[in-house]
Amino acid sequence: MQKKIKKPAKVPVHHAPPPNQVRIIGGQWKRSVLPVLQALGLRPTPDRVRETVFNWINHLRDGDWANAQVLDLFAGSGALGFEAASRGAASVTMVDTHTPVIRQLEENKTKLRAENIQLLRGDALLTAQGLAARGQRFDLIFLDPPYQQDFLAKVLPLCANLLKEGGIVYAESGLPLVFDEASALEKPEWMAPWEVIRADKAGTVYYHLLTYNKVPATA
Repeated sequence: MQKKIKKPAKVPVHHAPPPNQVRIIGGQWKRSVLPVLQALGLRPTPDRVRETVFNWINHLRDGDWANAQVLDLFAGSGALGFEAASRGAASVTMVDTHTPVIRQLEENKTKLRAENIQLLRGDALLTAQGLAARGQRFDLIFLDPPYQQDFLAKVLPLCANLLKEGGIVYAESGLPLVFDEASALEKPEWMAPWEVIRADKAGTVYYHLLTYNKVPATA
């Protein structure tokens, strides 16, 4: 009599959510899946990149999120802002210029009962100027603007007036922001006061953590 061959046990596979959803990967809302508006150019930061970036930030902050004031200037899907809020940030200000995107973020905020999130509709550059003029300062600023529109060159100088002493900027781009001897590109003026402390690449996406160093006075 022929013995039945046992089929191997099924191993659960954790698939990435579809493009119109984003999954929170850590904190109190871990594994929550939130809908994302199908808007032109809206591309949530991938799970793997977010996990790496938040591990970096968590290490730099010694796991302390309780007093973190966070600004997400190009909120889009909200993946970065909701992730920070999930991990216990004291406040997260999310900015986007598109009304339908803000409505979707509002729905997700309501779903999570995220009292630590504030939503602002407006142009990222003008909003940054307004926040700085009102004296608001942040420990962590997320910059994930549309690529190929030179937004980082315009917004990073504004971030210098928005960042607290020792604060961190996360910048995502289609090109690397590392300019050293190995780089064929000369460091642009708008990057002069910024130091890249961590950087990596996933596919065509370059992502970085930056700190601000005031340019020393010349002798």
